[in-house]
Amino acid sequence: MKDGLQLEHLRITLGGRSLVDLHESVSPGEVLSVMGPSGSGKSTLLSVMIGQPDPGFTVTGKILLDGRDLTGLGPKARQIGLLFQDDLLFPHLSVGENLAFALPPSIKGRSARQARIEMALEAADLTGFASRDPATLSGGQRSRVALMRCLLSAPRALLLDEPFSRLDADLRRQMREFVFARVQAEGIPAILVTHDVEDALAAGGKVISPLGEIRQAARPA
Repeated sequence: MKDGLQLEHLRITLGGRSLVDLHESVSPGEVLSVMGPSGSGKSTLLSVMIGQPDPGFTVTGKILLDGRDLTGLGPKARQIGLLFQDDLLFPHLSVGENLAFALPPSIKGRSARQARIEMALEAADLTGFASRDPATLSGGQRSRVALMRCLLSAPRALLLDEPFSRLDADLRRQMREFVFARVQAEGIPAILVTHDVEDALAAGGKVISPLGEIRQAARPA
């Protein structure tokens, strides 16, 4: 059963200064947007959530994922996916090999693994692209492959680190729609960190600052 993601009085401080102070719940398929300028604590929040806090920061509170307390767990054990600004595809691997890299060991057998890859390509409207060199893809195609690679690792939550910031206006709009639709279809909770109000509003959920100040209430279902 999926309970979603809970940040229970999560507070991150540096030298006595509070950078993050959140008490929020994100349901499966929803996106919580954390919006603020550079240096406001957004990246620090992500590093703490994936289990790699920067030295010098003090962290209190809890992060719960589907009812499991993540305190003390390393990045792999947390099962949280992270999508960056850059697609970070492996240049020496084909599109299909990039996707295969993310498949969990529990998916055994060549045919089963290939079927998962083909399903991911179809969902990204990239059927037949398995053998393609990533260098031959457009920016939007690369971004879609990066998202599907992240989802193929079967994350139980997804963190979106300014994933649209390097895209032009038209592509940015398309990728917003694609990413948020996949989050809803996969039924996983997601947190978007951004400095762009349009990205935050497009996510459709609550928009807050790293200190928990409400910028925009969640849109009605």
